[in-house]
Amino acid sequence: MTTPTRILWVAILASFVSFLDGTIVNVALPAIDRELGGGLSTQQWVVDGYLITLGALMLLAGSVSDAFGRALVLRIGLVGFGIASVAIAFAPDPVTLVIARLVQGAAGAFLVPSSLALITSTFSGPAQARAIGTWTSFTTGAMVVGPLLGGVLVDLASWRLAFLINVIPIAITLWLVRGTKDPQRRPDARIDIIGALLCTVGLGGVVFALIEQPRLGWTHAGILVTAIGGAVLFTLFLLRQRTVRAPILPLDLFRARNFWTGNVTTTFVYAALSLNGFVVAIYLQQGAGLSATLAGLASLPVTILMILLSSRIGSLAGRWGARGFMTVGPLLMAGGSALLLSVSEDFDYWWQVLPSMILFGLGLSVTVAPLTSTVLGAITPERSGIASAVNNAISRVAGLIAVAMIGTVIGGSLDLDGFHRACLVVAVLLAAGGLVSWLGIRDVRAPPPDPRD
Repeated sequence: MTTPTRILWVAILASFVSFLDGTIVNVALPAIDRELGGGLSTQQWVVDGYLITLGALMLLAGSVSDAFGRALVLRIGLVGFGIASVAIAFAPDPVTLVIARLVQGAAGAFLVPSSLALITSTFSGPAQARAIGTWTSFTTGAMVVGPLLGGVLVDLASWRLAFLINVIPIAITLWLVRGTKDPQRRPDARIDIIGALLCTVGLGGVVFALIEQPRLGWTHAGILVTAIGGAVLFTLFLLRQRTVRAPILPLDLFRARNFWTGNVTTTFVYAALSLNGFVVAIYLQQGAGLSATLAGLASLPVTILMILLSSRIGSLAGRWGARGFMTVGPLLMAGGSALLLSVSEDFDYWWQVLPSMILFGLGLSVTVAPLTSTVLGAITPERSGIASAVNNAISRVAGLIAVAMIGTVIGGSLDLDGFHRACLVVAVLLAAGGLVSWLGIRDVRAPPPDPRD
């Protein structure tokens, strides 16, 4: 296996673990609730506990990656993720489970930015677009195949095995990454630890308030303190990034039009994806009465389309420009989500869900690789680690806020009416993402091939 191919597989497998675990949990939530208890609040925390530390610390991980080496950061993330996965598999109660998910998210934060930075520092030009497309087809496919794998494990064994299985791809990736050398560390490298703390605690406070307010109410002292305190701390974090010597969120990145526009699109699209994944996986089991395996199989068409189309779409976007793809893709997904409004008490997967999954899969395939390439292509390669970290952090923060607000979106209960309300919100978010791309993205096409080559 050549070095570029090996690095591509390292990047795919390392990110695959993080993306897979972020979605495999959705289909396991009913089983977790049956065994450990806690209701909707615990289910939200199992998802958002992971996303809080993943989203907040990803910025720090991107800075560490650029300063101290992508392969080193990758190894740290892989080991930490494996240890946390084992702890989750043996968690005896909801509190232990949520704490282990927080640790797992922190370790996962070191995986995705380093993976993409390895790709952008190894490949260039059309080869980079193809590599990112291949990475996207597998990693985004992991987001969709997660519910299927989780469902099979829940039905045939235990939800605990759905987390313990992470150890296998982690061990393979650690073996592949052996011998990968990083450039010499910069002597002036600095890491903003205070900024990382402000970001993490600030996001944690806001998310705690959003998750717990349906139960306690906005007038409850604990909700008011955590909501206001979290917002203040996160604001201080943003202000600090303007003046600190080594910011973990370099605000000057947002001067690049395609970077900031791509990240606004990311916010809408990934908030929608997280909300959609959560409500579909739970409703198909608790509302439609499907087993965990069948609930996971429901999204299989999306996975197949992602694997078949993402690499090709990445190449086409590199040649023709990403604006059209980033506009049409979210709109197709919005249409797919709207089709789920046909789901009724008289449930029929083939007519009510399958058409939505096909349209959703086409839209996702058309969107993700061009979106990733556009965001990273707007920034110089030496800052690819932090650029990737910012984009991935935004996607995770958007997802955790969307999941935290599920109680408000569905009206407190995930019955059929609540499911329909969630589908409408998902469709609106996706349509907004497509509109932002059309208005804001500027195409950067690859130069024509040299006839002498």
